[in-house]
Amino acid sequence: MSREYVFDGKEELLAKLRELIAGGVGREDIQVLTPHPVEEVDEILRGPGSKVKLFTLFGALAGLVAGFAFTIYTVLSWPLIVGGKPIVSIPAFVIIAFELTILFGALTTLAGFLLLAGLPSPKGVVDPEEYGNRFAILVREGDR
Repeated sequence: MSREYVFDGKEELLAKLRELIAGGVGREDIQVLTPHPVEEVDEILRGPGSKVKLFTLFGALAGLVAGFAFTIYTVLSWPLIVGGKPIVSIPAFVIIAFELTILFGALTTLAGFLLLAGLPSPKGVVDPEEYGNRFAILVREGDR
């Protein structure tokens, strides 16, 4: 069950939105539909930061570890003694570790975004209600 408020002007929308927040309605229970971007709505409904950056961090660290582990394992399994260099030469492995850091970081960022956004889910993509050039606030009322 949800309540629906429809307005013709931006000022009415912002006043009602501030009233709902002051009245104790949770920010996660409010959905605002506008015909054009309204920056004040983002400022009023600002929530906690995104968790996607944690996916990126863990993916990048996994890529870094995998890059060094892969190269060190390879030279220890099949050593090639060339020019008196040490078998495990870290400066030569930095390039591969860097590339895998970027690759794993990018792939886990995409996976984290899709996971946190609930995609692919067609039911959340298309809104059954169309408001045209009017402003709307939808307040979801769950079992509380």
